[in-house]
Amino acid sequence: MALDGRLLSNVGVLAAVVEGGNFARAAEALGLTPSGVSRAISRLESRIGVRLLDRTTRSLGLTDEGRLLYANINSLVLGIEDAVTRTAGSSVSVRGRLRVNADSFTARLLLAPHLGRFLDLYPDLSLELVARDQLGDLVAEGFDVAVRFGELPSSSLVARKLLDTRMVTVATPDYLKRHGRPTKPEDLGNHLCIQVRSTVTGQPVPWEYHRGRRVIRVPISGRLLLGGVDTILGTCLSGAGIARIKVLGIQGLLDDGELVELLPDWRDERLPLYALYPSRHLPPAKVRAFIDFVIAATGPKAGGQRKSAVTYGKKLDR
Repeated sequence: MALDGRLLSNVGVLAAVVEGGNFARAAEALGLTPSGVSRAISRLESRIGVRLLDRTTRSLGLTDEGRLLYANINSLVLGIEDAVTRTAGSSVSVRGRLRVNADSFTARLLLAPHLGRFLDLYPDLSLELVARDQLGDLVAEGFDVAVRFGELPSSSLVARKLLDTRMVTVATPDYLKRHGRPTKPEDLGNHLCIQVRSTVTGQPVPWEYHRGRRVIRVPISGRLLLGGVDTILGTCLSGAGIARIKVLGIQGLLDDGELVELLPDWRDERLPLYALYPSRHLPPAKVRAFIDFVIAATGPKAGGQRKSAVTYGKKLDR
């Protein structure tokens, strides 16, 4: 016998009649008329081919076949109700599994130091963080939310801007002692610059400098072409060259003196950080909670950002 929506609906009506004791109370619980309840029971009996209820003007009771059917469906109906309740609760309760897609910089320097605090806030939630350079297909791959820097290509995803950060040019004091300090962008052509491989083209990412409305692209040289924040930052901290990196993840290293910001007059370039998720319609509470937490953890008033970056730098340096 094929299972369809009407059959399930009629089974639900039978359960309501048994629980309510009569058609009137079942109708009130279901938002139907008593005659509508009666018709639903008749359709169910016709579909199954047996009588389920003995009904007179004064009494209503299950037949043997009705008791057998109700005994078998009651736990299923309760299970469906529980599943619906749990699913509806996901709109207000932070629980279940949250799958997050982030680039390596965001995952390593921005999110990882704070994930423990996030899970402490929501003990019914488990989190999977996947760090990779390509965004991929969030829906097909089962991700709830992604966090990405930069202006994004048009897509069906909802993009919520979380913050802006600056791009900074940095080197270690040891490098500057050995090679001198550039005073203008054009000086970088005479320095060892750590080039970064684009995850889209595979080619070195060009270095641009912004001051007000003025933008200049600087040709740089260097024998190092790297990918991945760990490799780039670790190489820079070793004194091998000058790097260009987001200040949000390394402010602690600058404050601690392990890195020195170069060309401070050219610091107007801003890079936005976005949260991406599949639909604006009724996003789950776990997604909303994660986005709010990222804003709080990485914003200008986040006290843990400096400490985590400094610790990371010292581990690499030693």
